[in-house]
Amino acid sequence: MKKRTNTAFWVEKEKRWCIAVQKNGTRKRFYSSTPGRTGQREANAKADAWLDDSIRDGKKKVSVLYSEWVEELKLTCGTSYVTQCQRYGDCYILPTCGNIRIDELTEGDLQKAIDVSFRKRSQKKNQRKPISNQPLSRKTLMTIRAAETAFVKWCRRNKYTTLYPDLSIPKNARMGKRTILQPTALKVLFSVDTRTYYGKLVFDEYIYAYRFAVATGLRPGELIGLWYGDIKGNTVNLRRSINVHREQTTGKNENAIRSFDMGKEAREAYEAQVQLLKAQGILLNYNTPLFQIPSEHALYRRWESYQEANGLEPKVSLYELRHTFVSVESSVLTDSQLKMLVGHSKNMDTAGVYRHELDGQREDLAAATTAAFKKAQA
Repeated sequence: MKKRTNTAFWVEKEKRWCIAVQKNGTRKRFYSSTPGRTGQREANAKADAWLDDSIRDGKKKVSVLYSEWVEELKLTCGTSYVTQCQRYGDCYILPTCGNIRIDELTEGDLQKAIDVSFRKRSQKKNQRKPISNQPLSRKTLMTIRAAETAFVKWCRRNKYTTLYPDLSIPKNARMGKRTILQPTALKVLFSVDTRTYYGKLVFDEYIYAYRFAVATGLRPGELIGLWYGDIKGNTVNLRRSINVHREQTTGKNENAIRSFDMGKEAREAYEAQVQLLKAQGILLNYNTPLFQIPSEHALYRRWESYQEANGLEPKVSLYELRHTFVSVESSVLTDSQLKMLVGHSKNMDTAGVYRHELDGQREDLAAATTAAFKKAQA
């Protein structure tokens, strides 16, 4: 609540009480024609009602409220999202806006946090890692804006402010560049199954996971969360994902839960992985993790080791295997087919409404996937 510091005064010429108050840059007057102190109280009450309509405690600092917001997020949101909001606040938002009172916070302050972050990157003190000289990417700036918007929305809901910021991204913000496996690297991936371990060549137990990832476009978390029972016949049914905190989630978005048929390369990787599990004496139950990968960190380290041992250049991240899949398939699949495969569109078959129609589509997609990989390795 924003409290007034003045009181209504009697205007003899107009024969009424008057009080002027201001909030968020807007100044208003309230009146009462009732004589005596009753009229003064009425005018004051009108002013208080207008002030109380939006602001509960305008003296609180943005940094204090931001911490309260993050704590509340922990009740309903996953660890990854909470950690991201906390980090973006510490590095980009609070260095600019943290010491401002919430009743003095403006759209310009929030926009400045984005603009300063764009040029100077993280403003957090005592940075452990060296700061790059490159400006932040457009995607990162959009995430900062999303965090600011969500925080201000929480403040409005709790009546700390009435601010509705309209924030923009710098027009010259760069799009993040992705690297993909080139044809020569794809040939190596599908023909070499070893890595270096203390100077010796050893079999890489995750080789079929790499191949399955690049042949299906799965996200790393989806790859780790895939169970043996999720694959029926030739159809992969994605139902879960394991994040970097080893938490099971339903995926990155509402479209992550999806089904698709495997192409030849994906099928071969799957069958080889099943044989590997049997050779290792692992029981194949419905909930047996298909690739036996304990965490994303373990998968990332092993993939780096594989690339280093086999001279794959330029090096790509695990997530860029997904981009490789899209790049390979984009020449033979339509945009809607690609979106269905990688989980970027509405998941029609999950609801079961279009099951009959999609059965035929799946066979076509599997054949097209196989053809695209043959072309890429030619």
